[in-house]
Parts: sequence; structure tokens; C-alpha cells
Amino acid sequence: MIYRSLLRPLLFRLPPETVHELALHSLPLFLGAGPIRNAVAARNRVSPFGPLKRFGVEFPNPVGLAAGFDKNGSAAQALAALGFGFIEVGSVTSEPQPGNPRPRLFRLPRDRALINRAGFNNCGAAQLVENIRRRRPDCVLGVNIGKSRHVSIERATADYLQSFEAVYDVADYIAVNVSSPNTPNLRELQRQELLIDLLNSLQRRNDELARARALSRSKPLLLKIAPDLSESEIESIVDAALQTNVAAVIATNTTISRAGLQTPPDKIAACGEGGLSGAPLRTRSNEVIALIFRLTKGKLPIIGVGGVFSAKDAWEKICAGASLVQTYTGFIYEGPAMARRINEGLAEILKRERLDSLDEAIGCRVN
Repeated sequence: MIYRSLLRPLLFRLPPETVHELALHSLPLFLGAGPIRNAVAARNRVSPFGPLKRFGVEFPNPVGLAAGFDKNGSAAQALAALGFGFIEVGSVTSEPQPGNPRPRLFRLPRDRALINRAGFNNCGAAQLVENIRRRRPDCVLGVNIGKSRHVSIERATADYLQSFEAVYDVADYIAVNVSSPNTPNLRELQRQELLIDLLNSLQRRNDELARARALSRSKPLLLKIAPDLSESEIESIVDAALQTNVAAVIATNTTISRAGLQTPPDKIAACGEGGLSGAPLRTRSNEVIALIFRLTKGKLPIIGVGGVFSAKDAWEKICAGASLVQTYTGFIYEGPAMARRINEGLAEILKRERLDSLDEAIGCRVN
């Protein structure tokens, strides 16, 4: 309540990217000392459902922070103390890149949304690995990898492989981002033939690295997809994911649609191009989740992201077929106690629905 009533109004007077950078610098500063971080974690970390086994990884709770918030892995350790069951850092590319020119992040408070066209600004895979090794989060860590801006679609596989190899040893899972609207032509990689080629190449290298390191299994490879796809396109992507043994699908990335917004059209136009995230994405994200669940008969795990602000939002995604959820824009609007509130709220909903486990709820509303 303090965040929403006092801090947020003050922070929202500053440019969005300024606040974002302030958070990334201040969180490790305030939560850098072990005793302080542990005290904060003790208050925020809840595991009301017991350990959750998803694609071979054990999660303390189902609420994660989506990629995009901590692109460089510099604040992941501090963010984990806020109660998230997993943190996904990135998107990271093979080499450092500045991203698109500023301003590139915009708030739409009336819609509880953001528009961003960051363009994968990040420190590069090698530096991210160094940051994580210096301050590893005390939770499941995913690393999201994307295509470098200067790399053509024809050379994309080699570029992804370079990032994949760099982050392999620090990641509990690796997510392949082929769906950001802010890197030119990136979404072309969602075409089935290109996607199968990319994923097969990554899985071959995955198996080779696992054998070289004497791991009991390869690292889970996840795929993040766009919401701006037809049913047949989603079906094609799901088929590619199943053919290449993808461990889970993250649904969805940001949307290029501006339909149904309450913000005046002139203000929306002034923001320019970019991906829209937050509350307006919720319904479409849930539709995509339910479609994937239906197409795979629940056999392919789904991480639901898009419009998660509350336990009710998370519950809707779980009932649509998600076995885990992520938030980004909701975290910016709701504040640092958000993960704990969602987990506690989900436990209350589960009790009200007289279900014994979260797994019983997954896909329960999909016909």
C-alpha cells in the first residue's frame, strides 16, 4: 500500500527508463548485505504449495519475474529476495548492444500498461554470466537469449548458439526469444521451417554440452512466442516445439496491437512503435495459453505472462493451462510485495475452490 499510495506517484513523475535504472541500481545496494537480504526474503518468500516440479526443475512457488526487467543479471539476487520463485534475466545477445534510441519506454497509467521498444539493450552474454556468478539469486534462474540486431536471419542460428553456450553453465533453463517486436525481422523466426532449424541446432548443442559436463540431463530449452499470431500459426509453432523437444512455451511476449486502450489516441501515437504489455494483454495471453494447452492436451508446460497484477490474474492463467506465471508490468505498477501477495492469494483461492494442489487447477477451464 505504501508503494502504490506514496512511492509510485513520485516515481511516475520521472521518465520510465530513469526509474527502471534507479531500481536496478538501488535494489542491489539496499539488499546487498546478506543479513538484510535474508530478512527481506524471510518476509516475502512463501511456498504455500510445496515444491513445484516443472520440466525437471523444482520451483519454490509459481510466480516469476519475466525477462526484460533485469536484462543484465545485475539485480537478480536482490529481486529473488522479494519472493519470486524464479527470475528470468535477459534478453541477452551474443555481444553487447545499446538497443534503440531513447526514449524507448512509455507508461500508459490509464490502461495499467507499458509500451517499450528497447531493442535488446544489454551488456552481452559474457558480462551477464559474470554478473550472475558474482551475485547468484537464491531461486530458479532462467536466461532469455535473443538475436543480435546486426545479425541477419540467415545467420541467426550461429548467433543464438554463441549466446546459448555462453550462458549454459549459469542457467537452470534457457528461453529462446523469437517474438520481440523491437528487433527487425526477429518474428520471422517463428515460421515453422526456420524455427525447427534453430531449435534443433540448439538442442544438439544442448546435448553435447550436457555430455561434456557429465550432467544427468540437458538443460530445459524454452520458447517465448508472440500474441500476434493466428490459430494456425500457433498450431505450427506448437508442432515445431513438440518436434524439437522444447521443455515449455512462454506465452506471451508483448503485442503490437493498440486495440481497446483507454489512453487517448494522440498520446498512444506519441509513444510510437513498440510492444505493449500489461493489463490490455491479459485476455489475449490467456487465449493463447488455452489454445496451446488444448493443442497439446496439457502435455507441454506453459509459463503464462501478460497482464498479471493479482492472484486473480495468475489464477486465470493457471486455469487456462499455465503451470507457472510471470509478471513484469504488474511488478512496476504493484510494487515489491507483489509476489508474496499473489502467492498468498493463490493459496486462498485454492482453498476456496477445495483443491488439494495447484496442479489440479492447471487447464481446468479449457474445453
